[in-house]
Amino acid sequence: MTSETILVPDLGGADTVDVIELCVAVGDTVALEQSLIVLESDKATMDVPSPQAGQVKKLLVKEGDKVSEGSPILEIEKSADETDAAEESAASDKLDDAAQPEENNETSDGVEKVTESEAVNKSGNQTESAAAKSPAVEEDVLVPDIGGADAVEVIEVMAASGDQLAEGDGILVVETDKASMELPAPFAGELIRVTVKVGDKIATGDKIARMKTMSDSDQPDTTAKRDEKTGEDSAFSPAEKGEPAGKASSETDMSSGTKPDVVEAPVTVEESDEPDVASKIGDAASAEVYAGPASRALARELGVDLRKVSGSGPRNRILKEDLHEYVKSAVAKSENAAATGATGAGIPPIPTVDFARFGEIEMVPLQKIHKLTAANMQRSWLNVPHVTQFDEADITELEAFRHSLKAEAEKKNSRLTLLPFLLKACGHALAVNPSFNRSLARDGEHFVEKKYIHIGVAVDTPRGLVVPVIRDVDRKGLWQLTDEVNEMAVKAREGKLSAAEMQGGCFTISSLGAIGGNGFTPIVNAPEAAILGVSKSQIKPVWDGAEFKPKLMLPLSVSYDHRIVNGADCGRFFTCLVDVIADMRRLLL
Repeated sequence: MTSETILVPDLGGADTVDVIELCVAVGDTVALEQSLIVLESDKATMDVPSPQAGQVKKLLVKEGDKVSEGSPILEIEKSADETDAAEESAASDKLDDAAQPEENNETSDGVEKVTESEAVNKSGNQTESAAAKSPAVEEDVLVPDIGGADAVEVIEVMAASGDQLAEGDGILVVETDKASMELPAPFAGELIRVTVKVGDKIATGDKIARMKTMSDSDQPDTTAKRDEKTGEDSAFSPAEKGEPAGKASSETDMSSGTKPDVVEAPVTVEESDEPDVASKIGDAASAEVYAGPASRALARELGVDLRKVSGSGPRNRILKEDLHEYVKSAVAKSENAAATGATGAGIPPIPTVDFARFGEIEMVPLQKIHKLTAANMQRSWLNVPHVTQFDEADITELEAFRHSLKAEAEKKNSRLTLLPFLLKACGHALAVNPSFNRSLARDGEHFVEKKYIHIGVAVDTPRGLVVPVIRDVDRKGLWQLTDEVNEMAVKAREGKLSAAEMQGGCFTISSLGAIGGNGFTPIVNAPEAAILGVSKSQIKPVWDGAEFKPKLMLPLSVSYDHRIVNGADCGRFFTCLVDVIADMRRLLL
């Protein structure tokens, strides 16, 4: 017994291809034409068949390797019978060459060419050249070897009765569990009829059509299909008449007793489908769509779900261009959403309106802060399940206490507003209700509960809305909070806030009290859990059990992330907050 190293066959001009599947293992006994490995180029996938029977002794490549024409892929130990048969075939070839030298078509460098009269198709029918030597005859076209598949489905009929077909022209497209492939005409001639239809199941050897061979005068020049360098048919060489690369003859070289390197019907990039490869990389769902291996590889690289891409190829096949257009569209939509807040995930965009048709307009460019605010607000609104609860706090005594401190504030060259009192009250309520001082972890499996209390304060400025953060609110006194609030407000209006001074907030207060309104729904400043909205206070009659008394009531609203906070949590938080605002002495408890 002898060993032989199997090499990568002619790749039709491709420099390197990827090894995407090993079909055999060391020790396996392989038959003639059994698939050894599967290769993938940027145009198609192809099986490399075994040129002889034997036992696999050594694998020289692995999945993911890049190989080129002539690269060794494995070693096969031929059986004694196979070796004897090969020697007899070689001896017979030499005798034939000596007896009939005029029938061999040698090139100038001594490389033997395969003539048309020396080949037959896989089903055993003679080729067009052999038929051309006799009067035109009718022959059945049978299904060639389809790689061991029991039955395949006909998904397209490519030719019709009366069509003049060249050798290699497609007659049917069938689909296996691994790929879709064309079944080509084994010889040139006129198609009399196709005996199968779309949806039929066919197997190797089944009759699919009947053709009439061409006469000598009608024979096309098939040498144009041969490789200019080697003179051999290539499964990846371009077909004549502008047909796409990938169509090829499935002829057998009878003079040498061997078959060409590529025997499986070639598959073009647009028509191949490789669900096995997709499943290996965890993309089984995308294997349901119609796309070639190169398109699938590009989709994996770009992280695109093929089910979301519309194909523009035949039968809605997804091409590389479709993937590029999908990515460009997605990027454009994302940038537009970030800039204008006009769209969201799965939400139709707001239609564009030409306002100039109705009167004079002015295009005012958005400043960066406006763009960021719009993007942040939309992101929060789309991602956070908002719930808002409303209540009122009696601030009659609080306002009396604040006015009593007015003179002391003037001595400190300070301005005491309602905001420092609200900060102290919120700090106390957050400490008592820690569920409001949480954020949802990125993994979705944990809460991040902070052991500090930093509260952001929304400030309206000529440049837009900013939110400076007051740190450790629960540890600071009223006057210290007053000074920090005033300092931050000045910095905000002058545009001097640093990025660090606007980060780290646990909770936010947004007050419209100086402007007006009976209430509003603030948007949670994610990833915080909640935000307090403060509206304008007003005198209202309040029943004390005996009579109505005028009270200064402050409208409050709390919006919260329902993934973190539930209604009962908010009820307890709001009750605590309203009680503290109504009577600041509770901070001493």
